[in-house]
Amino acid sequence: MDLATIADRMAVKKAVQNGNVEDAIEKVNDLNPEILRSNKSTLVIDIWMIEDTGQLITPILDTNPQLFFHLQQQRFIELTRNGKVEEALEFAQEELAPRAEENQGFLEELERTVSLLVFDDVTNSPVGELLGVGQRLKTASEVNAAILTSQSHEKDPKLPSLLKMLIWAQNKLDEKAIYPRINDLSTATLEDSTA
Repeated sequence: MDLATIADRMAVKKAVQNGNVEDAIEKVNDLNPEILRSNKSTLVIDIWMIEDTGQLITPILDTNPQLFFHLQQQRFIELTRNGKVEEALEFAQEELAPRAEENQGFLEELERTVSLLVFDDVTNSPVGELLGVGQRLKTASEVNAAILTSQSHEKDPKLPSLLKMLIWAQNKLDEKAIYPRINDLSTATLEDSTA
């Protein structure tokens, strides 16, 4: 993984964490437009006919509808946070509602999210956490994982898993053999286990 890729992912993550969802979507599309293809793009799908067989082939453009919905949901939340109620309602009707009609899970999330508009004191409401930093971080993490997956990288870092595996292997070896052991993982210094 090169540094430019990491910098690009960090820029997307920062945009989401700062509430600038439009910028994040633009940056994701610059990295890989296939990540955020939505159901909406399937309305403009090209259909090719193979001359030999007459078989129709339809390209699949809907690669991650859940991520796209969550980014759009975050966009609605940011509009609400900024007091743009009319714009938020229009956005929900045009962008979120059509997706929610196709997916029951999205419908439940949409109903919960739109209920932000019902409360006078949103921060103390049952859905107040949607306006918190945690919601932005959750969305940013989901976007980051999708970018890593699209770049054929694992979405979770390998180091914690490798360290757990090392500890497990050393515990198993402790039962059967004497060997140089790593006791301090921060320095990875081998120590004589007989001392």
